[in-house]
Amino acid sequence: MRFDLVTLFPDFFTSPLSSGLLGKALARKIAEVHCVNPRDFATDKHRRVDDEPYGGGVGMLMKPEPIFAAVDSLPVLPRRDVILMTPQGKSLNQRLLGELAQGYDQLVVICGHYEGVDERVLNLVTREVSLGDFVLTCGEIPALALINGVVRLLPGTVGKADSLKTESFEAGLLDYPQYTRPAEFRGWKVPDVLLSGNHAAIARWREAQQIQRTNERRPDLYAAWLKDAQQQSEES
Repeated sequence: MRFDLVTLFPDFFTSPLSSGLLGKALARKIAEVHCVNPRDFATDKHRRVDDEPYGGGVGMLMKPEPIFAAVDSLPVLPRRDVILMTPQGKSLNQRLLGELAQGYDQLVVICGHYEGVDERVLNLVTREVSLGDFVLTCGEIPALALINGVVRLLPGTVGKADSLKTESFEAGLLDYPQYTRPAEFRGWKVPDVLLSGNHAAIARWREAQQIQRTNERRPDLYAAWLKDAQQQSEES
């Protein structure tokens, strides 16, 4: 998997991309990340990448020419997606991360700044993605989240691949509660079923906990999961 980041601040990614599982995955060539700076393609003597919006308004917009030139300078792999990180995009979720991890060889990620990008940049873009219903100072933060979420799904990143199947959102439910030693801490005890050694009972408890936790904390997810479960029951 190749990531090409169109960013005004390549140094932003230096530490995160060299740390933890993500850093190990990149060191092992499970994925590779390249940064290209639109400022390097600015044609005026001040190397400007932003300008005032037509029609007036607050703030500045990223100009289209440097972004187009930056993307045009990149290699093109057969299965490529060009993503703009923007609050107006589709919300990033586990299903989308899985789609990106399995369906593409190259992800070009454009990191916006200021008040956003010139609308004509969307002619380059095949997908707009949002980290959520809020605004940040830059597109590098959501871009990093996207990279992290995709790379951890690539084979070889996580030691135990089966662990990915039981995490939050993979089955449409939140994760179940988990405990480790000691068996009692400040009066809080690990549920007896987890100490029983009865794997069937543990599996039933965990599933029940997932359903209960999702219903309590994310009723929207619970409703979607319930609908899918009912449909599957009817089809079978």
